[in-house]
Amino acid sequence: MYIHVKRVMDVVLLALSAPLWIPLMIVLAVLVKLTSRGDVFFTQKRYGRGRVFFRIYKFRSMYADAPRDVPTHLLKDAQSHITPVGRFLRKTSLDELPQVINILKGELTLVGPRPALWNQDDLIAAREKYGANDIPVGLTGLAQVHGRDELPIETKAAYDGEYASKISFFLDVKILFLTAVQAITGSGVSEGGPK
Repeated sequence: MYIHVKRVMDVVLLALSAPLWIPLMIVLAVLVKLTSRGDVFFTQKRYGRGRVFFRIYKFRSMYADAPRDVPTHLLKDAQSHITPVGRFLRKTSLDELPQVINILKGELTLVGPRPALWNQDDLIAAREKYGANDIPVGLTGLAQVHGRDELPIETKAAYDGEYASKISFFLDVKILFLTAVQAITGSGVSEGGPK
């Protein structure tokens, strides 16, 4: 079954691409550290496969005193919390790059439903209806290439359920390609505002 091969593919792809992402991570880490006070990495409690919690890694894109466990789109004035470097990282999704650590640890896969925040019970409940809580969570997913932050909870969960029912190597390749395009164009990112 393909889902059991995904782990091997993740490790192989990360190993092959290491000459690209390791230097990039070093440069971005230096930029984050030099341009604002606080840690380079930001960690957050998230739901993993089967509702098991883990800590996700990101480059810190907000000021050190920003709220930690509130989805960005729910903040009253999200832009005021985001650092200048953080705006670039978020627009290009490079703030997610440290999640290669989570992938190497086996907590995350390259493609799967994005891990929900520990307090996003509405998303977890919606995913349960579509059978999307029992597959590995991912760095990117079907919902992310169909709107990312712009999608309401129910729509995200439906896309996650569609992925769970159609999971395949070719679907993963398609999602990775679309994610790269989205990262380059910065589409689908919403930093605050009503949902």
